[in-house]
Amino acid sequence: MVEDTGLLAPQRRALILDRVRRDGAVRVAELATRFGVSDMTVRRDLDALARTGAIEKTYGGAVGGSLLDEPDFEAKSQLEPSAKEALARTAAALVEPGSVVAVGAGTTAFAVARQLLDIPGLTLVTNSLPVADLVRDATEAGGNTPALLLTGGTPTPSAALVGPLADQAIRSLHTDVLILGAHGVSERAGLTTPNLAEAQTNRALIASTRQVIVVADHSKWNVVGLSAFALLPEVDCFVTDGELDPAARTVLSEATGRLVLAEG
Repeated sequence: MVEDTGLLAPQRRALILDRVRRDGAVRVAELATRFGVSDMTVRRDLDALARTGAIEKTYGGAVGGSLLDEPDFEAKSQLEPSAKEALARTAAALVEPGSVVAVGAGTTAFAVARQLLDIPGLTLVTNSLPVADLVRDATEAGGNTPALLLTGGTPTPSAALVGPLADQAIRSLHTDVLILGAHGVSERAGLTTPNLAEAQTNRALIASTRQVIVVADHSKWNVVGLSAFALLPEVDCFVTDGELDPAARTVLSEATGRLVLAEG
C-alpha cells in the first residue's frame, strides 16, 4: 500500500529515521512502496541520513546506528513535530515570569524556547546555538524578549556547546528551572545521550538548577544512548505526550516527581 505521498525530502527522511529507530532496520523496496517514490529517491534519502550518522546503509536497506550515533539538529527537528509543539506549550506553561531558565540543547528544548519568548522578564541560560539564534532574531525583530546568557564551548553535531568551557560557565550560575530533552529514556538507564561531552554538560546543568523539567515524546522511551546523565528520580517534572505506553507512564509516575501529559 502506498502512503505518505507528496512529502518533502526532510519529512520523508524523518519518517525513515523514525521507522529505523522503532524497527531497527528498513528495506529500500518497502520504503519506495510506502512513500510512492522510486528506489533511487529512497537511496538518496538513506545516503543523506547515513551522512548524519543516524543510520548505517546495508545491502538493500539500512539499520540503526550504534550507541554512538548522534543525528544532527536538522534531522532530529523533523521527528514528531506535532508532539514537540504540544510538549513545548505544556512545559512553557510551567515557567513563571521573571525566572532564570536554563534551556538544554536539542530540538524539543528548542521548541520550548520558542514558547518562552512570550513570557515576560525571563533570563535564558543555554548551551544551544539554535536557541541563542532564536533569541537574537527575536530581539532584532523588536519586542520584550528574554535576556540571554550563552555558555560557550565546543559545538556537537546536534548544535550543543559542550566541554570544559561550557561546564565551567554553567557551574558558576544558579537557575530556577532547567528545560532538558534527551536522546533516550529508559527505566534502567535513565536519561541518555550518544555524546559523552554533552552528557557531562547536562550533568552540570542539572547540578546548577532548582527544578529539572524533562521534555521527551513517546518515541524516546526505551531508547538508550552511550552515556547516562540523570536517573529518573532526579527529574522533578517529566513532560511527554499521550501516545506513551501505559506501562511507561506508570514507571515515570512512580520514579519522577511528576508526570505531565501534553494535550495535542
